[in-house]
Amino acid sequence: MSDPAPALEIRGAALRRDDRELWAGLDLAVRPGELIAVLGPSGSGKTTLLRAILGLEPLSAGSITVLGEPVGKRGSRRVGYLPQSRPLPPDTALRGRDLVTLGVSGHRFGLPIPRRGDHARVDALIDAVGARDFADRPVGELSGGEQQRLRAGQALADEPGLLLCDEPLTSLDLANQQAVIGLIDRHRREKDAAVLLVTHDINPVLGKVDRILYLANGRFTLGTPDEVLNSRVLTDLYGAPVFVLRAGDRLVVVGAPDAEASHHHHAHDEDHA
Repeated sequence: MSDPAPALEIRGAALRRDDRELWAGLDLAVRPGELIAVLGPSGSGKTTLLRAILGLEPLSAGSITVLGEPVGKRGSRRVGYLPQSRPLPPDTALRGRDLVTLGVSGHRFGLPIPRRGDHARVDALIDAVGARDFADRPVGELSGGEQQRLRAGQALADEPGLLLCDEPLTSLDLANQQAVIGLIDRHRREKDAAVLLVTHDINPVLGKVDRILYLANGRFTLGTPDEVLNSRVLTDLYGAPVFVLRAGDRLVVVGAPDAEASHHHHAHDEDHA
């Protein structure tokens, strides 16, 4: 039996921004059901990579194929997107339920006319992300963790075969980090979906990650967590001494020569006070 086609295939990809090459020669095939974490310093092109996969950022070389089709400018409903957790304004005129409904009906052209079954689908998503208790409250009144659960419901509305997550755990407490990771992981296992997850802290997802794509200095390395997160590989990638330390079940990267170096893989600064 042959291997299934990759959910995401990137070949020979290069991307320039402001006369600076973020990365070049990038080859990546993500299998259905695989979770790949994307790490690297600020400005290394992690979010830009997601934008290229979404069809929002043209490559300067190479190609991207998503679920068997070349990436187009209008994207695909079969790709889910979970953004960084940023608080919505307190006066946002939406209920939690409305945020999830946008994922179910908001992709269609014109006014989102509810279809038969939409309400039941929204209810099922709200239950799946554990938002029943706050789904009918204004979203601006909800905590960051509650808003992010609703965004997860929105991202999963079309049962995407590829889920792109851009720093989805930022500013969430540990309980909500674990809840959001649980939602992402359950979707990937139940739907055999591929996941590409950009994060500055590998620790909350370390036990679920299959491979890591680490971008730095216009270069990259790809492999299992053990293959990538070690002092020798990161020293070579950065071209300067970098040390990966193990503290219990956590990894700490020390010495990476960039602005994010001091907290690259720390979830909580107080752990290192």
